[in-house]
Amino acid sequence: MSVADWLMSGDPAIRWQTMRDLLDADPVEVADERARVAREGWGARLLALQRPDGSWAGGAWFPEGDRESDEGQPWTSTAHVLMLLTLLGADPDAGPAHEAAERAFAAVLWEDGDEPFLEGESEACTLATAIAVGAYFGHDMAGPAARLVADAREDGGWNCDPPSLSRRSSLHSTIAALEALEAQHRAHGLTPEALEAVDDAREYLLMRGLMYGRRSGAVIDPAIQRFSFPTYWHYDVLRALDHLRAADAPRDPRLADAIALLRARRSATGLWPLENTHRGVVPLVMEDGDGRPSRWNTLHALRVLRWWEGRD
Repeated sequence: MSVADWLMSGDPAIRWQTMRDLLDADPVEVADERARVAREGWGARLLALQRPDGSWAGGAWFPEGDRESDEGQPWTSTAHVLMLLTLLGADPDAGPAHEAAERAFAAVLWEDGDEPFLEGESEACTLATAIAVGAYFGHDMAGPAARLVADAREDGGWNCDPPSLSRRSSLHSTIAALEALEAQHRAHGLTPEALEAVDDAREYLLMRGLMYGRRSGAVIDPAIQRFSFPTYWHYDVLRALDHLRAADAPRDPRLADAIALLRARRSATGLWPLENTHRGVVPLVMEDGDGRPSRWNTLHALRVLRWWEGRD
């Protein structure tokens, strides 16, 4: 079985993105396959978990009455399920996914301050989530985006901790903010101030080669060199590369080490493994576990390499 055939034997969420990003399939066929995401497989299973009150698991960021424990953060709440639906590529314009998102937007409040879901909170992580999800499902998130831009740190990125705890940016917070602003850019455009903030944040990543300390030159954390899906709030090199690809960013020479790492992770069978599953209760299991071939990582890696090599 070829790699493409293996990908196409997976869930509709994998199939339609493979068709679009690797196989250059007819757009009508891609749209037909994408429509299956909300009706079959992982997407349908996620939608079925929505409660009558419009939430998933009774909360915005945390499930009702269930915060982080020794087992890790639970990933079953509204914000994480909606983000996962965007990553699956559920059709944002019509049908069950759109209706489910609108029910959540109308009913779910953030835990700190009781703000409506699309308003987000004051810190960058939940604010970026609200922007990314809202823009994906057709809402103009210009107001929250302006708040996110105003929250950027002097070194060019973002940090979900307040400045009183850390004046430096975080890779985790920065990639979430970049993805959110890119979602708003694609859907509704960005102000000059936001575009400048995006450029500064990408430079923040590029100056570090996506993984090195700017001063030490050492890998910031070995965990970011191991690829996962879903990433949730966690940063890794593949996630950063896939963001740059999705934004059609310039193929900067400072990415050479990150691309070499990506190629080195490929197995002899042409597949990439799942390497770093993040601890916590999940709404559904999509892969066979760490060390086993991963359709998500393989899809993402192949489309990054296609972008890097300039193949149309």
